[in-house]
Amino acid sequence: MKKRVSFTPGYPHSLRLVERTQVKPIIVPGFKAVGIYAGIKKRKKKDLALIFSEIEAKVAGLFTTNQVKAAPVILDIERIKSGRGQAIVINSGNANACSGKKGFTDALEMTRITARGLGIPAEMVYVASTGVIGKHLPMDKVRKGIAKAISLLSKAGLNDAAEAIMTTDTFPKIASSRSKIGGRVITVAGIAKGAGMIYPKLSPNPLSATMLSFILTDAKIEGMALRTALKKSVENSFNSITIDGDTSTNDSVLCFANGLASNREIRSGSREFSKFQEILDSITSCLARMIVLDGEGATKFIELAVKGASTDNDAKRVAFRIANSNLVKTALNGEDPNWGRIMAAIGSSGLSINPEKVNIYFDGLMVVGKGLGLRKEKEAKRILKKKEIRITIQLGIGKGKAKVLTTDLSSEYVKINATYRT
Repeated sequence: MKKRVSFTPGYPHSLRLVERTQVKPIIVPGFKAVGIYAGIKKRKKKDLALIFSEIEAKVAGLFTTNQVKAAPVILDIERIKSGRGQAIVINSGNANACSGKKGFTDALEMTRITARGLGIPAEMVYVASTGVIGKHLPMDKVRKGIAKAISLLSKAGLNDAAEAIMTTDTFPKIASSRSKIGGRVITVAGIAKGAGMIYPKLSPNPLSATMLSFILTDAKIEGMALRTALKKSVENSFNSITIDGDTSTNDSVLCFANGLASNREIRSGSREFSKFQEILDSITSCLARMIVLDGEGATKFIELAVKGASTDNDAKRVAFRIANSNLVKTALNGEDPNWGRIMAAIGSSGLSINPEKVNIYFDGLMVVGKGLGLRKEKEAKRILKKKEIRITIQLGIGKGKAKVLTTDLSSEYVKINATYRT
């Protein structure tokens, strides 16, 4: 399979985004998009996006497991049961969460206005919101904004849509791939937003700053296969990152497949499905990495690998316990090789472990062997001065393993979130 994955030219391979170059428009056959300023945000920055498939598409989605759900999430959970869709309208600057009956009515109205303007059934429209919790949407501005957005829809508008869904993000997050499956070229592209309130726990069957992602493809794929592929892809990407350990009320991932590539329909378990899964994984993994690289106030990008657990789930549990530890995160920010904080986090994960079997490595340097520090402070401190660091934990119990991406915790993060609403 020939596969090419492309990213925005400003994609940061380090934590400092130093360049704002002109981004080549990303186009997915059969889709149009737009991003505009509608007046929802106080500052004049794009705050309303619309994505439209020219024909009905298969749709799969996963949503937050937070029991406090925003109105758009509640509405989308119902609509996703049909497995069909044709458009999604997204606003930033207002989460439309904890907004009562009016919030749900407003979300419903957003889909109805969009549907009327596009000439499609209202139930084919999804909605997403991100921003401040507890405030009602300025619906007069939203109504005018949707009408304007519909008039400006463009095949080259996905880049603007990526910008319009941002809140505290410092750069738009977008990735695309063109690959051959079954002799046909298919395109997969995704956009995402997120920099804070990032600890996604996304599920297709929910238990009751936000991470949003919208993925588009012209691949022809069976509905069940699309749902299966998205669930697996999200588990190894968005569900494997954390910035601050807080799960949003609005987390959502939606994937639209309109079938215009006219390939033989991809079915679960087929060779073509494996290829599609690989492509989708490359997109979601890239977007997830961008979210962590853009973590609020972050100065370090941390890859945490836990190996030797009883199961993969146990390994992931330990990894998240370390990644969400404020003591570990602040030590990393201060470039202090305080491995004792990592040991403490491992021991408080709730799993049965043997401290005397634990080894810890910073970029391959063993700093803890069999639960004891190896007095390599100077070498470890040099490693922690880097912007991107890999920490590996060997538990010595079994074959379970997991990888989680996270950041440090800085005073800038506190500043951003102490004044978020003001």
